Amino acid sequence: MEIFLIKALQLMMSLSLLVIVHEGGHFLFARLFKVRVETFCVFFHPWFKLFKYKPKNSDTEYVLGWLPLGGYCKISGMIDESMDTEQMSQPAKPWEFRSKPAWQRLLIMVGGVCFNFILALIIYAGMLFTWGETYIETSEIPNGMEFNEAAHEVGFQDGDILLSADGVPFGKYGSNVVSSVVDARQVTVLRNGQESSVYIPEDFMQKLMADGTSFASIRYSTKLGTVNPDYPASKAGLAVGDSLVAINGVEVASWFDILDALSQLKEQQVYDFNVEAYRGADKLDLSLKADSTFLLGIGIQNIPFQKQEYSLLASIPAGAKLGVNTLANYANSMKHVFSKEGVKQLGGFGAIGSFFPAEWNWLAFWNMTALLSIILAFMNILPIPALDGGHVLFLLYEIVTGRKPSDKFLERAQVVGMLILFTLLIWANLNDVLRFFF
Repeated sequence: MEIFLIKALQLMMSLSLLVIVHEGGHFLFARLFKVRVETFCVFFHPWFKLFKYKPKNSDTEYVLGWLPLGGYCKISGMIDESMDTEQMSQPAKPWEFRSKPAWQRLLIMVGGVCFNFILALIIYAGMLFTWGETYIETSEIPNGMEFNEAAHEVGFQDGDILLSADGVPFGKYGSNVVSSVVDARQVTVLRNGQESSVYIPEDFMQKLMADGTSFASIRYSTKLGTVNPDYPASKAGLAVGDSLVAINGVEVASWFDILDALSQLKEQQVYDFNVEAYRGADKLDLSLKADSTFLLGIGIQNIPFQKQEYSLLASIPAGAKLGVNTLANYANSMKHVFSKEGVKQLGGFGAIGSFFPAEWNWLAFWNMTALLSIILAFMNILPIPALDGGHVLFLLYEIVTGRKPSDKFLERAQVVGMLILFTLLIWANLNDVLRFFF
C-alpha cells in the first residue's frame, strides 16, 4: 500500500505541474492578445469542484477539479470541449478568440505545447546541473547485454556487446539503442572477441512488443562486488572478487542466472545448497545455508560508469540537446503504436504511474516528469480534432486558403475528436486493468 501511495503521489504531482504549465501557455498567449479566459481549470470536475476562486475585477474563475485526467482553459468565443454553442450563436465580441487574426489564434493554440516542451528542456538542464550525467558507452559495457526471447530469435546472444547499427556507433547507452536497432537492417556486435552481424527483420518492433519484455538489459558478471559479513554467503566462505559458476549444480553465467537459480531454490524451499566459485585460478566448492528470507548478503560488481558534471551555462545547451533527442526518439517510436501489437501495449494512468520509483527519488521524479511533458506536447500537437493539433490544422488551412471553416463544421469536428480521445482513453486504461488481473 505504501508503494502505491508513493507512486500515486508522484503521478499526481507530475500531472498537476504539466497541466498548469500547458494551460498556462494557452492562458498567457490569450491574455497577451487581450482574449478573455473564462475558466482556468486544473483537473476535471464532473458533478462537483474541489475549489474555485474568481478574483475581484477579473474575468477568469480558477478551478481545481478532482478527476486527474487533464485540465482546460475556457476561452471566450472558441469551440472547445465545453461545446458552448449558445455563446457562438451570439455576435462576436472584441475580446473573443474568434475576433482575433488567425496568427494570434494560432499562437494561443500552440502555447500549451510550446510551454510543455520548454518545461522539459528546463527540467533536463536542471537535472544535469544538479546531478550531472552518469553514462557508459554502449560499446564499452564489459559483459555485453542480456536479450529477450524476440531478440534471441533474430540472432542476438546473451553477452553480445552492441557496436553499431547500419555502421553508425550506438554511442551512450540509453533509450536510443532500441530505436536504432529496430530501424536498422544490420547490427554489428562483438561476440567472443570477434565482430559478428545480426540482420534485423522489418517486423522486429512488432516482435518486441509481442514479447512484452525489454529488448535488452545490461549483463552483470557473476563476480561478487560485495559480501556482507554475518550473512550466509560470508559464513560459507565467499569473498569479494569470487566468481560464481554454479548453484546447486545449475550453471550460472550472469547475475540474472544467479537470481533465477536462487529464486528456484526459494520456491522449492531448499535452504541448504552448494555453491561453486572461482577465486582467481582456485576452484571453491562451498556449502551455504540460507534462512527463510533468502538474503545471502551478496551484491553485483559495479560497472565502470562515467560521470560528467555541468556548470549552469553548460547545462542549458546540454539539456536542450537531451530534450530534442528524447522528442525525436519518442516521435520515431509512435509509428509503431497503432499497429496490432502496439495497440495492445497502450497504457493509461496505471501504466504511467508504474514508471515512477517505489521509493522517493527526486532525480527519477524529474526525469519522468520531463518525459511526460514531452509526450504531452507531442500528443497534443497531433492533428486530431479536440486536441490542440486539430485546432492548429484548421487555423493553418485558414491562413493558407483565406477561408475560415464554418462553426458548424468545427462543432462536428470537435465531437468526432472527443469520441476518438475518449475511445483511446478507455482502451488504454482497460489495458491497465487487464494487465493487472491477467
